[in-house]
Amino acid sequence: MDLQVVKACGVTFVDSMIERVIEERCGGDFHKAAAVRESVLAVLGADIASVQPGSEQARQVKEVLTSKGMWSQYLEVGLGPDPEVFTKAPVLSSVGFGAQIGIPTFSQWNNPEPELVLIVNAQGRVRGATLGNDVNLRDVEGRSALLLGMAKDNTGSCSIGPFVRLFHDGFTLETLRTEDITLTVEGADGYRLEGQNSLTRISRPFEELIGAAFGKHHQYPDGFALFTGTLFAPTKDRDVQGLGFTHKPADKVAIHSANLGSLINTTGTTEDLPPWTFGIRDLMKYLSRLNQVPVHSAAKREEQLQNRLLPSTSSSRG
Repeated sequence: MDLQVVKACGVTFVDSMIERVIEERCGGDFHKAAAVRESVLAVLGADIASVQPGSEQARQVKEVLTSKGMWSQYLEVGLGPDPEVFTKAPVLSSVGFGAQIGIPTFSQWNNPEPELVLIVNAQGRVRGATLGNDVNLRDVEGRSALLLGMAKDNTGSCSIGPFVRLFHDGFTLETLRTEDITLTVEGADGYRLEGQNSLTRISRPFEELIGAAFGKHHQYPDGFALFTGTLFAPTKDRDVQGLGFTHKPADKVAIHSANLGSLINTTGTTEDLPPWTFGIRDLMKYLSRLNQVPVHSAAKREEQLQNRLLPSTSSSRG
């Protein structure tokens, strides 16, 4: 994960779409969430749980919901022909296993998002997968979907790991279609939250998500990573009844699946995290210096690599 842009698809599960509608109707105010959730579910119910996005049935459902005063831009990407695709993180800005993830001080309603991340090459073929935390600021995006960049792309807001597992005969894209991804949040205050993201319930196939990100309309010469969305949206109250969940500093967030291991991070205040300083220019300078140093043995080269690389990535970036 050095030169790969990190893309993400949102609202790929019906449950997630409903929560986005709730955020929007709350205007980002988590105090209203419980009452709004009750009214939204009364209208939506289970009617759209099995609707295929982009189908004639989906179009009819959107018309019915609009007539009931429940129109939302999230219904378009949740039920319409095209999925939501956005750039989650710039090159080299992601953090990995063990690093802190950032929650900005301007957010009072936020949550982790456990997701499957596909690793796609320059030809648009999936070569492997890993886990990701698409840290989400619900109050910011709830105010306006046009604030998606502010809600999704901040220092330490994209965690990927613990490793990339490449495909082989016993592990393929078919394996991942039934993968269960679990989430556990353990707070320093004794609070514990558990959740699950089951890929069997995703509304769109992986191929459709990849096709929306890659094709004649957009190429990635170094390949890209693609967050595939989440089923999980926490509603369990943390402190006050009816106010739901939001992060606190020092929350331990563990995302796990049987085939991809565990991605573990702790939350911190974004503004207090080590700033992102190692970018593409630094990477090029490092590679240039490395190539100018005479190497007399494989062991010596490995020693030089470790001595030069580790100080530059001490904040677990890349």
